[in-house]
Amino acid sequence: QAQLVESGGGLVQPGGSLRLSCTASGFTLGYYAVGWFRQAPGKEREGVSCVFSTGERTFYADSVQGRFTISRDDADNTVHLDMNSLTPEDTAVYYCAAPIWCLADVQIMAETNWGQGTQVTVSS
Repeated sequence: QAQLVESGGGLVQPGGSLRLSCTASGFTLGYYAVGWFRQAPGKEREGVSCVFSTGERTFYADSVQGRFTISRDDADNTVHLDMNSLTPEDTAVYYCAAPIWCLADVQIMAETNWGQGTQVTVSS
């Protein structure tokens, strides 16, 4: 029953912005730390960002620090990833996942559930 669904991906020009959303059904997302990962062709999966269940602590990979912002809307059972100043290097399939470890980086666990992913393409 537990399910995560990403939305908001698409084609955007370099320098543009995009908001990704991760909405849970079948469980309360607000109980868990939530992470965003991305995987580009030919590259390893990268933990992009995560947020504690309380929302009081966040993590950002160096590659996105200062450009991406993660936030929670527990009333909507949703976590967002606001992406700004996008570059072609940000092109990837973006996945949300929960629960995860959100400490010095984003780490999955045996219980982690994944969304299906949403494609982000940054190109002129």
